Amino acid sequence: MTTWKEKYKSKITTPKAAVSKIRSGQRVFIGSGAAEPQLLVQSLAERGTELTDTQIVHILTLGIAPYASPKLKDGFRHNALFIGTNVRKAVAEGHADYTPIFLSEIPRLFRHGKLFIDVAIIQVSPPDEHGYCSYGVSVDIVKAAAESARHVVAEINPNMPRTLGDSFIHVNCIHALVPSDEQILEAPQGQIDDVAQRIGQHIADLIEDGSTLQLGIGTIPDAVLSCLGEKKDLGIHTEMFSDGVIELVEKGVINGSRKAIHPGKIIASFVMGNRRLYDFIDNNPMCEFHPTEYTNDPFRISQHDRMVSINSALQVDLTGQVCADSLGTYFYSGIGGQVDFIRGASRSHEGKPIIALPSTALNGEKSRIVATLTPGAGVVTSRGDVHYVITEFGVAELHAKTIRERAMALIHIAHPKFREKLMEEARDRHLVYSDQVAVFGIDNLELRSFKTDFTTNDGQAVRFRPIHPTDEDMMRELFYTFSQETVYRRFFAHIKDMPHYKLKNFVNIDYVNSMALVGVVREDEHEMIVAVGRYTLDNSTKAAEVAFIVKDDWQDQGLGTYMFEQLLEIARKRGIVKFTAEVLFDNTAMLHIFHKCAPSPIKSHLEYGTYHLSFGVKYYQ
Repeated sequence: MTTWKEKYKSKITTPKAAVSKIRSGQRVFIGSGAAEPQLLVQSLAERGTELTDTQIVHILTLGIAPYASPKLKDGFRHNALFIGTNVRKAVAEGHADYTPIFLSEIPRLFRHGKLFIDVAIIQVSPPDEHGYCSYGVSVDIVKAAAESARHVVAEINPNMPRTLGDSFIHVNCIHALVPSDEQILEAPQGQIDDVAQRIGQHIADLIEDGSTLQLGIGTIPDAVLSCLGEKKDLGIHTEMFSDGVIELVEKGVINGSRKAIHPGKIIASFVMGNRRLYDFIDNNPMCEFHPTEYTNDPFRISQHDRMVSINSALQVDLTGQVCADSLGTYFYSGIGGQVDFIRGASRSHEGKPIIALPSTALNGEKSRIVATLTPGAGVVTSRGDVHYVITEFGVAELHAKTIRERAMALIHIAHPKFREKLMEEARDRHLVYSDQVAVFGIDNLELRSFKTDFTTNDGQAVRFRPIHPTDEDMMRELFYTFSQETVYRRFFAHIKDMPHYKLKNFVNIDYVNSMALVGVVREDEHEMIVAVGRYTLDNSTKAAEVAFIVKDDWQDQGLGTYMFEQLLEIARKRGIVKFTAEVLFDNTAMLHIFHKCAPSPIKSHLEYGTYHLSFGVKYYQ
């Protein structure tokens, strides 16, 4: 019997001879991403004047795409399953086609003949002692294409990492082998700018210890990774990752110890990065590569607890529709794996599907948060699928929220210079209250520093932060939990209701003359406010009136004391010299907090059953 080694030698050929088998009218698949076989692609293009009606199929590739040139339009027609930079112009000018499809579904097209592959040209590692070559940096849809094609041509390249997992093809399944010593294509990452860093920090704040992450490539994923150094036991299940993962693996932050499936393993379908990344994945038992029908299966993704998916967008409208593949009528990229992971993460226990994008485009001249998508723009992720949208100005949690709540949340993470216009359009379309106003101060760096964490006397975690205009509904819910006694002690009246026209004055503040902190807790997937503290400044006296209120079943847990101390600290930074307060004579708990925590002697007098208090906010010398 002929051994595989003997067959291997007989299959060695030149690039030109290898592609000579391709005939007019056939469909040719080209290997993906950084694994694009450069020698074979070039040789195929050189046959462009000999061939006609030859269809070229692939997802994003990093290298050359000469077959997309208008000069070769009679010989080749490219069908982009995801549009990369090298074919974008050809698609826009009608010299190439675009097929919008989920990355998880592409292998099925090949295997079931809906997109039959005549010839697959790919790049693999040299065979091991058993005759198996690794698909290396790109398993993704390459494995399905190679296993479905009538004829497989492969560049054999010692520079290709030998990746483990479901990532092998035997020499016997390859019809022609072309030796290559080309360097594997690299995708160098840019510098993390301030916008990406702020987005990354917002995302990192949502990532809990033990989470499993889906990350892409680019400055935002890299920024997220740079903010995760203090996290514990993170895992990776993703379609792709890049260089930033390595440092967190070396620190032990990413160890996969809490993953429900493939514990201890990084699961991916392809990588794009630099040589350090390719060396890291080479023969590394921690890294397993699988086809996209596996990595991108929403049901498999959902098996991970705390699955966090992070995907990008070009535009998001005020109802939550996400455009990610086109700029108006101009097709820009593709659907890819966004919806696969959005849906998988949304079904995960405590999962978080995230859409992250800078607030502006075109050097700040155009808002990415828009009243309506640009005409012709496609919706990749529907408003029903969206959970979190994040810009450098904050986080909008949209899932199960009304259109009014969505519009409010998205307007207030848009760039401040576009908020008033967006609010005007929202009012005109009756998406928000007719008297709703845009608030501008909630995004500054100082306010972010006022976000703190507190543990109550009985061990419950509470996050304190400045109040947002989007807190109106939670504030309404809070009011209707109060006992009559709590309401009277805070408002000095038996208030029965709290409609919008009253609430708007509590949540829409200027953050200069007024400040309000809310204590927020999360129960399962529900967030609620349990405490509110605020002050309002009288500019003529530089004194601010302070007050706070705590949900009845959260009283006596230290929340009032903590809020008062935080408000004192903020007031000092703002140059406020004095606090005043009015407290009913029988509100002993509130009086106790003031007398215990006031930094300077309190002046007080009792009038008609109410104590009028005043004291300096600086510590008494």
